[in-house]
Amino acid sequence: MFKSGRLFGDNYHSAADTVVNQGGTSSGKTYSILQVLFQKLSERTSKVCTVVGQDIPNLKAGALRDALDIYNNSEELKSLIKSYNKSERIFEFHNGCVMEFKSYEDSQDAKSGKRDFLFLNEAQGIPKPIYDELELRTKEQAFIDYNPNAEFWVHDDIIGKSGVELLISDHRQNPFLLDKQRAKIEGLKEKDLELWKVYARGKTGKIEGLVLRNTVLCNYEDIPAGARFIGRGMDFGFTNDPTTAVDVYLSGGELWLDEVLYEEGLTNPDIHRRLLAEDPAATLKVMIADSAEPKSIEELRRLGFRLIEPALKGPDSVRAGIEILQRYRLNVTRRSVHLRKELDNYKWKVDRTTGKPTNEPVDAFNHCIDPVRYVVLNKLPAALAPRRRSAKSSLVQ
Repeated sequence: MFKSGRLFGDNYHSAADTVVNQGGTSSGKTYSILQVLFQKLSERTSKVCTVVGQDIPNLKAGALRDALDIYNNSEELKSLIKSYNKSERIFEFHNGCVMEFKSYEDSQDAKSGKRDFLFLNEAQGIPKPIYDELELRTKEQAFIDYNPNAEFWVHDDIIGKSGVELLISDHRQNPFLLDKQRAKIEGLKEKDLELWKVYARGKTGKIEGLVLRNTVLCNYEDIPAGARFIGRGMDFGFTNDPTTAVDVYLSGGELWLDEVLYEEGLTNPDIHRRLLAEDPAATLKVMIADSAEPKSIEELRRLGFRLIEPALKGPDSVRAGIEILQRYRLNVTRRSVHLRKELDNYKWKVDRTTGKPTNEPVDAFNHCIDPVRYVVLNKLPAALAPRRRSAKSSLVQ
């Protein structure tokens, strides 16, 4: 039914009650597990599969997007599925099976409903009490996946127990990855060994020395009605890197960050269309874009973004922008999925001789952070920023 790699077979043929998939980036673990679940549901009748994420934005950007890609690229699977309810995020099979995509507020919320198969996607963002209630109500088999950037409850309470199988994977097990993507992942070795160990080899790491710890999660609706729009930061990409855009607001001495674009392969006319589709008034917004691409800035200006300007850059601009950001509480919307992931991995570079952190960030996990830095450096001079204040990060919940 599917074009698949080894990881599909390893998960499909596992007889374990709980199959744990620890893997690096682009290992194909989420995609493979979803293929397995589609396969198992097609072979049975009247079974329920629940795919769980830490919140709906994460599901939409990750597991649900992968599931829709699998569905849209398999005519055989389409013939087996009766309908897909977009608003409820439910696939219904002709044989009575159901695949649903859900998130839960707390363990009490997780007590509702029973299932035959459970898939905990990006489990490091899901509290163990929620998993406990879900697993208790799962009849046949549970699947778990995550990037191992730090030990958490799966390492403490699941791995090594009876009925549990651990599968460790990395991009080398994914036969469908492009060589340029592999090269980019392997390139982490020259930037930071800990990041390389986690994301290129799928080994349990300990990401320390994060640059921005003054972050908290919020809903988009939580942005104060009277918040002042500071600017929309933009970083250009195409084949290897995404084009990104993040809106920055100021209210009550705090910054509010909302990701509005993250996509590879966009031309400048594509960017124009995407931003207008998101917001018809986009051309009226102040935009601060990567000054390394003056041609793109000018083309967007001619397409109607007349308030676009180049980001200030200089030998100390990265550090200067970070120092401004460190002096604010950063409220990050839940729907800013890629920005949230970057903030959990954006760290100071470590001196390989001394093993001590430097005052220079690793040039990775910054596609969304750079646009934010552009905005504050252009629009919020350090002299006007509040004094440094502490805020416990709650990006991973």
